[in-house]
Amino acid sequence: MIYDEFEDFAAALPGFTALAGLDFGDKTVGVAISDRMGTVATPLETIRRKKFTLDADHLFEIVKKREIGGLVLGLPRNMDGSEGPRCQKTRAFARNLSRLTELPIGFWDERLSTVAAERALLEADTSRKRRAELIDHVAASYILQGALDRMRHLKND
Repeated sequence: MIYDEFEDFAAALPGFTALAGLDFGDKTVGVAISDRMGTVATPLETIRRKKFTLDADHLFEIVKKREIGGLVLGLPRNMDGSEGPRCQKTRAFARNLSRLTELPIGFWDERLSTVAAERALLEADTSRKRRAELIDHVAASYILQGALDRMRHLKND
């Protein structure tokens, strides 16, 4: 099921299961995963997009292997908060995934996540070639970490 409100998504998650964060793009899907306690996001891999069914199969292999309890998709809003064509593509991807799984699917505002990931990789003195290989799943970890931090804050309210 897809949740537009992040609070509803957080409430629908089963306890003590890992989450996957996704940075959906035209050519790739960056994947990050959390620990079962929901404290730390770790970059995992970048899926090179081919066809939706193949991409979904690859993603669900990860879900099964890592015992993922929910998916957080980065929603690429414009800087003014409006939604453009990239948001529409991300929402369509979420709708297609939701037809194949019962997992809760939520969105996280991903503005500047790629910029933050790029900055972190530059600070780590990563080569340009290596940055290109890592950027998507590092950005997915920034998306997921933001969502995890918000959920921890929701529990404390």
